[in-house]
Amino acid sequence: MKTITDTVVKEITEVLEKVDSDQAVVFANELQHAKRIFIAGTGRSGAIGKMLAMRLMHMDFTVYVVGESITPSIESSDLLLIISGSGNTASLKEYAKKAKEIDTRIALVTTNEDSPIGKLSDCSLRIPAATKNRHESEPDTIQPLGSQFDQSVHLLLDGIVVYLLQQQAEQRDNSSLFQKHANLE
Repeated sequence: MKTITDTVVKEITEVLEKVDSDQAVVFANELQHAKRIFIAGTGRSGAIGKMLAMRLMHMDFTVYVVGESITPSIESSDLLLIISGSGNTASLKEYAKKAKEIDTRIALVTTNEDSPIGKLSDCSLRIPAATKNRHESEPDTIQPLGSQFDQSVHLLLDGIVVYLLQQQAEQRDNSSLFQKHANLE
């Protein structure tokens, strides 16, 4: 088991070392300047989007998960954040098209910036990881399907949260985030 976990950690480290830091800062700035953030993803990418939404809520961002019954209409001053390894997920592509119709900014987390969703996006954060499609350009992995992408996205987005916290360190610390943590547990 130790060999497996060591290999997974090594794979994720190699992926994250190849992420463009400038892209990550631009992405963080998009989050910081949006009036409201709407997060969309399917499957495990959607679950990671929900984790990010929770953390952004803790930081006092106004954030919604697309598809939830309490999610309001998106507006031009908002940001649609899409997580899609392929950048070609049909439902997410439709969300991007609708967002563009009302002049909403779009940020994409993906392996493929040149994808259909990538072409509609205002900024992309490229994660050079393996997806379920296993294209020749993707790194090797011992993990099934898109696990390498999902894990890399989760860790990178948590790193972006830390970056955002550091930008406003005088206003936000662990105790201020804890005040927004669920207390009906």
